[in-house]
Amino acid sequence: MYLRQVAANLSRRTLFLTQTINTSYHGIPPNSLPMKAKISDKYGSGNSGSRINQRDSYLWTIVAGQAAIILGMYANPAFAHASTESSTETELGGADKIGLRKIEDGSIISNIHTKKWRIFTDSGREYFLQGKLDQAEKFFISAIEEAKEGFGNRDPHVASACNNLAELHRVRKAFEKAEPLYLEAINILEESFGPEDIRVGAAFHNLGLFHLVRRKLEEARKCYERALKIKRRVLGLGHTDYADTMYHLGTVLYLQGKEKDAEALVQDSIQILEEAGQGESATCIRRLRYLSQMYLRSNRLPEAENVQRRILHVMELSKGWDSLETVIAAERLAQTLQAAGSLKEARELLGRCLNIQKRILPEDHSKICATMLQIARVAILNANRLREAHISEATAELDNARDLLYNSVRVARQVLNRLRNQYSSSQKNGASQEIRREGHATLILLLQSLDTLGHLAITKQELQDSMEEHLSTIEAENALLQCIAAYKEFKTEKIISVSPEVKMEYVSCLKCLSSLIGDDAIKERELHNLHDEIKHIESEISGFKKR
Repeated sequence: MYLRQVAANLSRRTLFLTQTINTSYHGIPPNSLPMKAKISDKYGSGNSGSRINQRDSYLWTIVAGQAAIILGMYANPAFAHASTESSTETELGGADKIGLRKIEDGSIISNIHTKKWRIFTDSGREYFLQGKLDQAEKFFISAIEEAKEGFGNRDPHVASACNNLAELHRVRKAFEKAEPLYLEAINILEESFGPEDIRVGAAFHNLGLFHLVRRKLEEARKCYERALKIKRRVLGLGHTDYADTMYHLGTVLYLQGKEKDAEALVQDSIQILEEAGQGESATCIRRLRYLSQMYLRSNRLPEAENVQRRILHVMELSKGWDSLETVIAAERLAQTLQAAGSLKEARELLGRCLNIQKRILPEDHSKICATMLQIARVAILNANRLREAHISEATAELDNARDLLYNSVRVARQVLNRLRNQYSSSQKNGASQEIRREGHATLILLLQSLDTLGHLAITKQELQDSMEEHLSTIEAENALLQCIAAYKEFKTEKIISVSPEVKMEYVSCLKCLSSLIGDDAIKERELHNLHDEIKHIESEISGFKKR
């Protein structure tokens, strides 16, 4: 009974949490995505209603990251690039980036006001890109003042400067300051160039992202649809800037529950990039990842697998196998293969990833810990398959999984101890936030490894004789007690953020231990304390979700 329960739990609990786990395959040609013959102007079909909940949290992170467009107004309506691509990519543990693209002023006339406005704008942009927002704000405000003094209150230079400052406020989440500036920029541009000008479309795209970040999906949808209409007329259906707005509109529709329309838009935006020779670009890879997540959320594993093979093929050709990006793409594919029941291939991919990680990463790296945990889970699932006909092979699989879990626990503890030692000195150079992120992910890996070790020991009872069953119970209890001790040890550490995810892993350990104690009357008081602790932690998790 336990073995089947564990197998079911492991199938559900894939490690999307630590985006460090993902897996790879060599030499698989990309599968083509279906291309929709026509994109409807009407997006009303599909499921209705907004669906921003836990189900979409991963997708939300991808589309609502910090990205910005810097508008500089040209008198010439045929201006350059004006699109934004969300660049929140947290798989490698890095901070969110701010992507800026600037539309320069193409005016032939140059005077002192133009030069000063450009200096203020460029300086603000550079500070913005560096994350020095206080300095950037001063220059953007100066650019607004200079534009108004030199060109008048309703000049496109003012609109450009207003948009820049609005983007800065958006990144700072000062939304009440940002929205009036966006609207003023749009009004000035419509007055200057007409409501169908491409610069107006770019400004509506910016406003759409602003509403998307605030989770005002209907407002975001209207802005993106307006921007898409303008870009389609001016730029054409095959322009990558048109595809950019198409993709963002697709993300909004998906979050609104309109999966079919969203899927068509995302697919078509990818194909436009490919036809423009950008199929291997970081932008295209991000969109393919988003599409694979859409498939996974709807349990369409074959489609998700095809897209992930395609991503891996591109990464393999462009980055090579000694790249963490390729390893991550491979691990993602392995997770999907595991969920689809292709355990042999999943294990081969994970084994290859682990070998590469050991070669290119320090031995005390959390990614190594995560991959060993994932391989152990695949081994346990395989043991469940073998249990009916091949008991000895199933036992060997469990023993192999146990060794991997011991090593995973060892590496996780090494990482946490290293981070603990680094924390004090890191506060001086500003790296403490990165350490906290790694500490948070590693603690979850440690708890998961110990919890899985406890479940593994329990499952061996079904495959062993009575004398060894007692030893397995002791081993399981020891692992779970270590899990509980690890939580209590590290929850007060400054390198850890005790999030609901951490508490959920802790509760899992508590529940497994309480099932071991069962009807043992001698440990009745201990069991009562465990149940009280479970209720207490679950109430904390529930309270957090209601915020």
